Amino acid sequence: MVDTAEQQREALNTGTKPVAESHRFDEAALDRWMQANVEGYAGPLEVRQFKGGQSNPTYQLVTPARKYVMRRKPPGKLLPSAHAVDREFKVISALYPTGFPVARPYGLCTDEDVIGTMFYVMDMVEGRILWDQSLPQYEPAERRAIFMAKLKTLADLHNTDHQAVGLADFGKPGNYMGRQVDRWTKQYRASETIRIEEMERLIEWLPQSLPNQDRTSIVHGDYRLDNMVLHPTEPRVIAVLDWELSTLGDPLADFTYLLMNWVNGGISQIPDLKAHGIPTIEEYVAEYCRLTGRPGLPELNWFFAYNSFRLAGILQGIVGRVRDGTANSPQALANADRVPLLAKAGWAFAQKAGA
Repeated sequence: MVDTAEQQREALNTGTKPVAESHRFDEAALDRWMQANVEGYAGPLEVRQFKGGQSNPTYQLVTPARKYVMRRKPPGKLLPSAHAVDREFKVISALYPTGFPVARPYGLCTDEDVIGTMFYVMDMVEGRILWDQSLPQYEPAERRAIFMAKLKTLADLHNTDHQAVGLADFGKPGNYMGRQVDRWTKQYRASETIRIEEMERLIEWLPQSLPNQDRTSIVHGDYRLDNMVLHPTEPRVIAVLDWELSTLGDPLADFTYLLMNWVNGGISQIPDLKAHGIPTIEEYVAEYCRLTGRPGLPELNWFFAYNSFRLAGILQGIVGRVRDGTANSPQALANADRVPLLAKAGWAFAQKAGA
């Protein structure tokens, strides 16, 4: 049975609503820009806003012939490196011609005079977005097929030659984990509201214990089930969404973030994974290693500590935006309770990794 929290999350995040007052813009100006910049565009244009999301406001653009999606920077005071919609556009533009599942990109507008902030427009991909990681509505064989499709798609991303697709300059080479720890430490400090002892310990320990980075790939940064669109009937990913945190980096950061569901997410609550049709963490690790040609992953606890720390930093950023009056979701404040729990979990993994 679907738990109430998942049902609430799905209800809050599924579908569209009228555009929020704080995110309104000049729709006639957007229509003019679309006519000039989007191949095949023809109005009239109706604008709706997608529900949910704490970050870049996302809109459904409806015309008689087709639907588009627009992602824009939010108005107001922003953290320095956040909301880089131009980077999102760059990565999907590079991946789309390769056949990797992303929405077709149509155009990027860096002129803030058009609607007030930078934005880009892409195709609206119709399919299934699944919120509950336990997939209660499916049979075990279907569940397993969806989990394996999700993993294969991530491995395909990590196996993509970033230089060949024009993304050689999409991130700095090397020391990705060090830079990530530094970045999320700064984001956390900029948004900090209370002192959390375990966060202080992680901030000290993580930079001193960085694992060796042996590969560089395109990393998504927030790869999870509800950031992808599945084919309406087949267990196949047809679009990976929300590339805001993507860059060049250590692919293990992406993969171990996905594994967090097994250690402190919804999957960890399922008593018999095999009977449920969901691969065990050991099976998932073995299959990822097979798909990407790795001998094994010895540093899992370090990465689990890091991912707990990073997620705490992301959620604290949302709490900080509530404090500053720029958060775009009434649910944002609930994240404040999760930050100390994630910090505690992160420190427990750090201790398993030798802290």
